[in-house]
Amino acid sequence: MIRKLSILDRSRTREGHPPPQALRDTVELARAAERLGYHRFWVSEHHSVPGVAGSAPAVLAAAVAGATRRIRVGTGGVMLPNHQPLVVAEQFGVLESLFPGRIDMGLGRSVGFTGGIRRALGRDTGDADRFEEQLAELLGWLDGTQQAHPEVHARPAEGLRIPAYVLATGEGAGIAARAGLPLVVGDLRARGRVTEIIGRYREEFRPSPGGPEPYVVVSGTVAVAPTREAARRILVPEAWSLAYSRTRGSFPPLRPAQEVEALAMTPKERELYEGGLSGHIHGTEEQVAAELAEVAEVTGADELLVTTSTYDRAALLDSFERLARVAGL
Repeated sequence: MIRKLSILDRSRTREGHPPPQALRDTVELARAAERLGYHRFWVSEHHSVPGVAGSAPAVLAAAVAGATRRIRVGTGGVMLPNHQPLVVAEQFGVLESLFPGRIDMGLGRSVGFTGGIRRALGRDTGDADRFEEQLAELLGWLDGTQQAHPEVHARPAEGLRIPAYVLATGEGAGIAARAGLPLVVGDLRARGRVTEIIGRYREEFRPSPGGPEPYVVVSGTVAVAPTREAARRILVPEAWSLAYSRTRGSFPPLRPAQEVEALAMTPKERELYEGGLSGHIHGTEEQVAAELAEVAEVTGADELLVTTSTYDRAALLDSFERLARVAGL
């Protein structure tokens, strides 16, 4: 069993609720996560996505840290190609100064998912290929070793210890290994691929000030409820949102499960919807415990980062409470 559990909340918007409510929901969930004993709470970065309110992760992380007292707070992640490394270092320097010893810096290599978003950000797809270079520059701003801009310093970040994590697909795993940083990898529906990525990361890992040995965080959706059917219904809103986005090009707010289940779907929508429901860890506490034990055995992961989103916030909180019991938090 993976004993160290954390949460990534993507501030998903819900039909009938204004987008700002999603951000307030995130802060409230962070308070609950702290009460339940979760290790860390992360927020994400998305731009111009109708179904996601979390566009400024450093700002939202500050709100979360200010509303909690002990839980680690960070980003899953800041998409480094969208930003100047100096600015990211400064932002996290401010966070670490305000909330010392509690801040994590999760970093990803994605850029905006449409041409319009990339143009608005002043980026293109090629910027993702510079992630390793940008990561090295960012770390240099933190430890004072960067030489690209003499006489420039990241205040107040320089000299502060801010743990960095690399959110990775296949390529990112090598970058994390070469940098000697912890790896965050998902999703758990493709466990064979995840295990392969983790194995390559461990083989290529180079010890560094950021980590003397490999550290693996696996991420994925987990839903726990009194019955397997109830746990599956927690997954329904996100599965439909994904199917909708792949057939209509727009990622919509989450709808209640009962509305989704009553929809007449085209064959393609039904195929994508059922695919969105399959493979996730869900069920009763006993069933989920067994699945997580299997994940722990095949991945050897140090930590599980739970990414579950749903329309029913009461059901989501109940799921996290049950998961905490499963893990003995």
